Amino acid sequence: MPEPAAATTGDEPLSLVAVGLVMLTVVLWAGTPVAIRFSTDLLPPFSVSGIRFALAAIFMLGWTFAHGTSVKLECENLVPPMIAGFLMFLQIGTFTLGVHMSNASHGSIFINTFIFWVVGIEHFVTKEKSLSIRKSAGLILAAAGVLLILKSAEQPPDVVIEEAASIEGDLLLLLSALLLGIKISWTKHSLKTIHPDCFIFWHHVFGVILFVIYGAVIERFDPRILTELSREDVRAAWWGLLYQGLAVAGLCFAIQARLLKKHSASRISVFSFATPLFGILFAVLLRGDPLSPWLFLAGVAVAAGILLVNLENRKSRPPTDS
Repeated sequence: MPEPAAATTGDEPLSLVAVGLVMLTVVLWAGTPVAIRFSTDLLPPFSVSGIRFALAAIFMLGWTFAHGTSVKLECENLVPPMIAGFLMFLQIGTFTLGVHMSNASHGSIFINTFIFWVVGIEHFVTKEKSLSIRKSAGLILAAAGVLLILKSAEQPPDVVIEEAASIEGDLLLLLSALLLGIKISWTKHSLKTIHPDCFIFWHHVFGVILFVIYGAVIERFDPRILTELSREDVRAAWWGLLYQGLAVAGLCFAIQARLLKKHSASRISVFSFATPLFGILFAVLLRGDPLSPWLFLAGVAVAAGILLVNLENRKSRPPTDS
């Protein structure tokens, strides 16, 4: 029997445990561009995405079994995860291709502009959250931090960079950020009628079907290359795939779906402004990207922006029974 979902307002304040879970997803997501770079050094981008979410679907089966939930999808609930799977195909595909054409640092920076779209959608479209002056100031300050991180990625003209960014790759990353904002808002809407575990599992399945078709027809991916485990690049690609599939697309998606059941998307997503900091750190440690003195200033701006956006307005809180 499916686990009954507790009745919630969908906009509860974040508890200490919830903040810890959000920060766990932030750190794990930060490593995604680096893992993608290791995988796409050998494999085509959309095929990498397909393998990633095939692994994630297997993870979700284990997750639902461990939590006693069901993946049975009623006919009347078929459309929401199908749409989410299509959005995932577009968003993850453009992100993976964008990181492959650009680099891990730019991937970490640009994908996290999705928060602007999430907040805008909740303010102008769903009307779930108001964009106050304080929140606007926080977003502007955090955006300035993102720009400082971009500044930290700049190099003198006489420095040769193996994985130089490209305008085409950066534009794909920005498009992916827009698609991610739309998908998060659609997920939030869909979870009103579908259990999070069931939704995420079928969203993975529908997305994988599209990735498999694209990989077979367009990229003509030959999976036999992954059996050559004696090669160092094959082993690195496998580690990248396992990280993307199990830690990110599996665990992170499952945690986020359950958080979205209780909390607004903007309340959760704003913490992702810390992701570029971790992302650049991982890129420096694992891909050899250079550090910059701008990074410290960027961290201060991002942290201040997060604080401003997440401060509660006590006057607007509903009265309690106590």
